Amino acid sequence: MPASALLIGASVASLNLCTDEYLLLLARRNEIASVSFLAQDRHESPLWRSARGHHSNRGSIEDVLTRRPSMVLTMGGGGRATRLLARRLSIRSVEIVSPTSFDDVARNLRVVAAAVGEPRRADPWLARLARLQASRPAAARDTLWLSGGGQTITAGSIGAQWLRLAGLEQRDVPGGRASLETLLLRPPSVLVRSRYRTGQVSNVARWLDHPIVRNVRARQLTTDGRAWTCMGPLMIAEIERLRAALR
Repeated sequence: MPASALLIGASVASLNLCTDEYLLLLARRNEIASVSFLAQDRHESPLWRSARGHHSNRGSIEDVLTRRPSMVLTMGGGGRATRLLARRLSIRSVEIVSPTSFDDVARNLRVVAAAVGEPRRADPWLARLARLQASRPAAARDTLWLSGGGQTITAGSIGAQWLRLAGLEQRDVPGGRASLETLLLRPPSVLVRSRYRTGQVSNVARWLDHPIVRNVRARQLTTDGRAWTCMGPLMIAEIERLRAALR
């Protein structure tokens, strides 16, 4: 749906953790009808404090009908059924894309800002993103981004593109999982450790506490893994922080 077709002063319900992010950053309190329950979980969203002041839903349009939204915001799941039900109830359905590029992030910012009636609210975020892109370091350091169990991100993915803005080049890891042997025998120049659900008791989380990981011969940085779930505008501040840490 083109931005020009969206209503000014809309009451918007977000049905997805990643759409929550855009809505909570761009909308005023009285413009938010509902956010997903995940947005209110401090383990899942850096915006949980703001989200807890709103009605929560479990990702379906049926959950938000009592809030009488004029618009629902979705990404991926729900799809055609959500759009059909919304249309029958005279609720506008706006779907934003799961980003695979910075252009997608910028487009999503514009769409959501337009959805809440003020397209210019996206401008500060777009300006920060543009500054990061324009000042991208010329050289990049060999890097491994690591989460629990050795899970990493794919070279060339939107996650790797974000890393590159910080001057970090994600190493290509077959299967998307780094091994302890790799860290021991061929360590990266920089190891970026995700703090996603730190303190959680599980074999996956325990992997990051292995002596080989803790003592790897690499520059070690930590990152807020919650921002990496959606790869959206919350990544802007995280990349700014990583850049500063590398100076």
